[in-house]
Amino acid sequence: MLEANALSKSYNGTTALHPLDLRIEPGEIFCLLGANGAGKTTTINLFLNFIPPSSGTAKIGGLDVVQQPLESKRLLAYIPEQVMLYKNLTGIENLEYFTSLAGGRHSKAELMGFLEEAGLARTEADKRVGAYSKGMRQKVGIAIAIAKKARALLLDEPTSGLDPKASNEFSELLKKLSGSGAAILMATHDLFRAKETGTRVGIMKHGHLVARYSTSELGHADLERIYLEHMHD
Repeated sequence: MLEANALSKSYNGTTALHPLDLRIEPGEIFCLLGANGAGKTTTINLFLNFIPPSSGTAKIGGLDVVQQPLESKRLLAYIPEQVMLYKNLTGIENLEYFTSLAGGRHSKAELMGFLEEAGLARTEADKRVGAYSKGMRQKVGIAIAIAKKARALLLDEPTSGLDPKASNEFSELLKKLSGSGAAILMATHDLFRAKETGTRVGIMKHGHLVARYSTSELGHADLERIYLEHMHD
């Protein structure tokens, strides 16, 4: 569902991402770990077609994101560190607006259903987003993904600044979405969350994907030890 083939990016002679080969199947959650500047956000921005690749291709559902930008984006939902919503609109109004941009037409009851599925209470759905916590804003982001029936999700540091309860709720939602067949790529600093939520983890350093593991074969302590070893190399 998400595929990078020799995907790379350089800025003015500095390589932000060395040629990357990666495949993420439906139902997988792949967590990219690494320090700031390791190439995690660059990878996500290439899949989003926010920046052009220097070489190689990024594909979503077999569609090249540069050649078929609109068709590939239809399959996709993106949740950045700060979900951008209209502060003066309520949660449900934001959801209605963003789903209509994607060509969706839903009744009030359907929209409320998507928000509830994303864990946002009815009482919160009618409040202005300006009063929302980061966790609540993200639930609206997830509801947009659910309404779009997104088959691929790209997430950039989604759990930074969330308290443990909100972070745990977010993980459960991601597991539910992957359980229904979505392919998820998540850039994160959160080793615990990556182990808890991810099916696979990759460690990035200086624009290289230096290691990848299946989380089922690692304990929490193993992942921390391996990560720190790579950071010291």
